[in-house]
Amino acid sequence: MSESGKPTGARITEQVGLGKSLADVSPSQVAGASATGAFAAAASKQGSGTRVGRYRWLICALLFFATTINYVDRQVLGLLKTTLQGELGWNEIDYSNVAFAFTTAYAIGLVLVGRLMDWLGTRKGFSLAIIFWSLAAMGHALVQSVMGFSAARFALGLGEAGNFPAAVKTVAEWFPKKERAFATGLFNSGSNIGAIVTPLVVPWITVTYGWRAAFIATGALGFIWLIFWLLLYRRPEEHPRLSTAELAYIRSDPVEATTKINWARLIPHRQTWAFAMGKFITDPVWWFYLFWLPDFLEKTYKLDLKHIGLPLIVIFIMADVGSIAGGWLSSALIKRGWTINAGRKTAMLICALSVVPIVFAAKAANLWVAVALIGLATAAHQGWSANLFTLTSDMFPRRAVGSVVGIGGMAGAIGGMLIAKVAGYLLEWTGSYVPLFTFAASAYLIALLVIHLLVPRLETANVGDAAPMAEGK
Repeated sequence: MSESGKPTGARITEQVGLGKSLADVSPSQVAGASATGAFAAAASKQGSGTRVGRYRWLICALLFFATTINYVDRQVLGLLKTTLQGELGWNEIDYSNVAFAFTTAYAIGLVLVGRLMDWLGTRKGFSLAIIFWSLAAMGHALVQSVMGFSAARFALGLGEAGNFPAAVKTVAEWFPKKERAFATGLFNSGSNIGAIVTPLVVPWITVTYGWRAAFIATGALGFIWLIFWLLLYRRPEEHPRLSTAELAYIRSDPVEATTKINWARLIPHRQTWAFAMGKFITDPVWWFYLFWLPDFLEKTYKLDLKHIGLPLIVIFIMADVGSIAGGWLSSALIKRGWTINAGRKTAMLICALSVVPIVFAAKAANLWVAVALIGLATAAHQGWSANLFTLTSDMFPRRAVGSVVGIGGMAGAIGGMLIAKVAGYLLEWTGSYVPLFTFAASAYLIALLVIHLLVPRLETANVGDAAPMAEGK
C-alpha cells in the first residue's frame, strides 16, 4: 500500500503520464564533471518542468560506491605485485597463478550469484556478497605463500562476483529503459574511482605500516558501505521515501511478468550468447589492465611504488569519464529518436575504434604518450562495458537480468583466467607486452561483430513457454 492508502498498482496507473523523459545532460557536463556532478545532473528537472523525484539516483550512488570498493579490494594485489615479488620471491608464473585463482572463483561465483540475486533479491544478496568479499580481502594479511594468496584470492573472487549482477539488476528495478545505460555508466564509473583511490592510499599505507595493513584497511571499507545500504535500500514498490510520481516514472515501461525464470531457459537464447561472447572477448583486456598495468609502467619507465600513483590516476580518471560518456551517448541517441539497436551499437562501435591506438603503447618512448594511449583505451572499455551491461535489460525481462549478467560475467571471468595464464607465461618467457596490447586493440571490434551477428536487431528474448527459435519472428 502507498502512503496515500492506494495500492501500488493504482499509483502507477494514475501517475504513469507524469514522467516523460530525463532532462538532457550536455556533453560538456559529462566530460567536465566528476561522478558526483553527474549524479546531480541526472536528477535535474524533466523537460516538461515536472519533477518526478530523484531517489533512484541515490540508489545509483550506492551502487557507485559499492563498485568503487569492489575495485579497490581487487586492485591492491596488482599495485603491490612488485613489492610482493621482491619480499616473497614470486616469479611471473607464480603471480599469474594467484591471479588465475581469483578469476576462476569469479567465474564460478558469477553463475551462482546471478541466481542468488534473482532468488534472494538485491537487498539481501548484495549484503551477503559484500560481507563475504570484505572478509576475504582482509584475509590477505594473514598469508604469505603463493598457495595462501591463491586461497585468499579465490575467496575474494567468489564474493566480488556478486557486485555486477546485483548492481545491474538494481538498475533494471529502479530505472526505465531510456535511463538504464546512463545509470549503468554512472555506477560502473566506480570501478575507475576505485582504481584511482587505490594508488593514492595503498602506497602510503604500505610504506608507513606494511603491505598487510593495506589489505586490512581496504577490506574494512565494505562494512561501512553495508550500513548505508541496509538503511537506504528497498525495492521501489516497498520504499517509504519514493514518491508516487517517481515510482510511476520508474515503471513507465510496459508491465512485465514477475514469475521466476528457470535458468535452463536462458542458455538456448542467442541473446544470452551475445552478451556472454561480448564479455568473454573483452573482459580479459580489463583483467590485464588491473593485474599487469602497474607492472608494465614500473618496469618500462622505471617507476617505484611512490611514483606509480600519478600515471595510474590519470589513466583511470580518463576511464571514469569514458564510463559516464559511453552510457550517456547511447541514451542520448535513443532519446533523439534512434532505435535502441542503433543507439547501443553505434556507441559500442565508437568505443571499439577508440581502443585501437593502444597497439602503440607497448613501444611508446615517453611515459605520458603511453599513459594517454592506455587512458583512451580504458575510457573506451568502460563506455563499451556500460552499454554491454545494458544490453541485458534491453533483451531480457527484469526477473532474468541477474542470471544473464551472471552467465555473461562467468564467460568474461573464463576469459580472464586465460589471459592470466597467457600473460604470465608470455612475460616470463619473452618479457614483451607487445602481444598483449595487440590483443587489446582488436578485441572490441571482434566482439561487436559477434554480437551483431547473433542479435542483429537486439530482439527481446522469448523466455516464456515459446520455443527459443521463434524469437524475433
